[in-house]
Amino acid sequence: MTEGRTGPHRNLSVPLARLGYAAALLVLLAATSGLEGYDLFLASSILSYAISAMGLNVLMGYNGQISLGHGAFFAIGAYTAAICIDRFAVPFTLTPVIAGIVGMGAGWLIGKPALRLEGVYLALATFGLAIATPTVLRSDLFAEWTGGVQGLFLGIEPAPEWMGLDLDQSIYLTVVAYFGLFAFLTLRLVQGLNGKAWIATRDNPIAARAMGFDVTRAKTRAFVFSVLACSVGGALQAVAVQFVAPDSFPFFLSIALFTAVVVGGLCSPLLGPLLGAAFIVLVPNVTEEIWQGGSWAVYGGVIIGVIAIQSRGLAGIMTGITSWVRDRITGQTTTRYERK
Repeated sequence: MTEGRTGPHRNLSVPLARLGYAAALLVLLAATSGLEGYDLFLASSILSYAISAMGLNVLMGYNGQISLGHGAFFAIGAYTAAICIDRFAVPFTLTPVIAGIVGMGAGWLIGKPALRLEGVYLALATFGLAIATPTVLRSDLFAEWTGGVQGLFLGIEPAPEWMGLDLDQSIYLTVVAYFGLFAFLTLRLVQGLNGKAWIATRDNPIAARAMGFDVTRAKTRAFVFSVLACSVGGALQAVAVQFVAPDSFPFFLSIALFTAVVVGGLCSPLLGPLLGAAFIVLVPNVTEEIWQGGSWAVYGGVIIGVIAIQSRGLAGIMTGITSWVRDRITGQTTTRYERK
């Protein structure tokens, strides 16, 4: 005889999830007054990288495409924001919108031919893009706009005095607003028809075509959305740092974003990217304090440990813990079926 989870618990899951999202947003907003200086900068960086990881998670987790070059689109967004602020005095709150538009255009131009490739070939193509980007940014051909090897310093104006916010708080609240927007967009996309098309294309392209999905369009949409998110994340990070230079966007940045998605948890639309972003921002600093000169050995060991414990990454570990606690409280078992 078998027994599953009861209907009322399932019915409660949606409002509880929404309540959890609202509580998380309130915590992020409360951090404006609870954090200051460098801590506020770290929080802004984590959320900026989390936005980029959301997009890359859609591409890799839901659509099954592997990219090792999204650091290039992160750089495109960062430099677009920097140029808008430096040359055209665009308010920093609007630069992510412009960066997203430019990034989407670049993603469509690059992604259309690149998506004819699959698997390791697509990964290799995007790898080449990541390798070439710093060299292009250093080039004298674009130095008038990019600042060449010297980069660009961003003169960001603080919020009006009547708002009672300093510059760090203004930047952080802007990042929180864009994070909330992309959290909403990501959930709507992966839970809707686009999400079904992406998963079907990932699992079996032939069956996806038989069900009426346009596989090429699904791949292109996933790629363009991932580029949009990475470009906006790059723009926000540039605003937070208030400086851009070619050396800020090495190939390792693409690997870091890849790590954030995998370690955070594939197919976890919000929690995975957030935990993965926190991992790539905070863990290197912590490991350097543990073992100076050997921090990357510790960093690599932590990555291996996380994946060995739970293939779904930190989000899988967190979900397992919360499920265990909930089951202890409600008296339910974690197994779906029980023998009687």
